[in-house]
Amino acid sequence: MIDPTTDTREPIAPTAVLIAQRDRLRALPRHFGAHSMLRVESAVYLSMREIAPEYTGGYWHYYDLSNGGFYMAPDAATPFAVSVHGNYFSGSLSADAVGIVASLFGINRVANLGCEKCIEHYYLLRDYAAAHAENGDIFRAID
Repeated sequence: MIDPTTDTREPIAPTAVLIAQRDRLRALPRHFGAHSMLRVESAVYLSMREIAPEYTGGYWHYYDLSNGGFYMAPDAATPFAVSVHGNYFSGSLSADAVGIVASLFGINRVANLGCEKCIEHYYLLRDYAAAHAENGDIFRAID
């Protein structure tokens, strides 16, 4: 048995797995429940429109995280110009990174409406974001 007080190994960073097309309809209810799933999805899209003025809609990928979390990201090959008015962040983020930011903002909005699952999912996604290649910009955007 490993003693957590003396274990010096680095924690394993969560990983993301693209949810297959055939499993998409079950993803949001599985993560957020029937009551909050549409609120989360709508809040993520709203957050994206607020932070990325050039965003005009389109297909989004859904991801399961190995730690039990979830996020959405737009299907785009080019980065997005992002501007967060609440903290004066301005920069360019990949579609994956801006999806993480929009998902964090959207999940947080619904958590503030009383969604307990959303609170847990917010922190699971933050843990994933900490190991992301664009973690510095992601955290500056959500600060």
